[in-house]
Amino acid sequence: MTRSDLPKVLVSACLLGQPVRYDGRASGHPDVLRQWQAEGRVVPLCPEVAGGLPTPRPPAEIPGGQGAQVLDGGGQVLTVTGEDVSAAFLAGAQQALALVRQHGIRVAVLKAGSPSCGNRLTYDGTFSGVKVPGEGVTAALLRREGVQVFSELELEQARQALAGPPAWP
Repeated sequence: MTRSDLPKVLVSACLLGQPVRYDGRASGHPDVLRQWQAEGRVVPLCPEVAGGLPTPRPPAEIPGGQGAQVLDGGGQVLTVTGEDVSAAFLAGAQQALALVRQHGIRVAVLKAGSPSCGNRLTYDGTFSGVKVPGEGVTAALLRREGVQVFSELELEQARQALAGPPAWP
């Protein structure tokens, strides 16, 4: 198998050391992600920046914490000052989906807790630090597309999914 044949993985850019978080910082650079980058597997993306939001930017949360509701038009992503940034989050999710389709991606490692990328828990929209079961807008869209979405807290599971049986005989 050549480098170009290796399955690709979509990774939140902040987890790759890029300072794209809402506060202008990065979130870390775990060793397994470095290895995947060296192998040419990583397709990086910050959905919020891809959707047009600046860095830094005001923190944003989904009231109720459900990205799927935002996708379906029944929820919003709001900044701490009350600005509706749902359109940017939806645009970023669509860009992530385009990359998934372009590269045949079936595994994503996204930032835990993020209103875009959280895969199990998101903040509840009160800006009080309370997390609720739910997923971010991008995570919800990718899961609908059949992508296995993991966080940086689930790298071993992501590694196993990426190493799963090949799609060819």
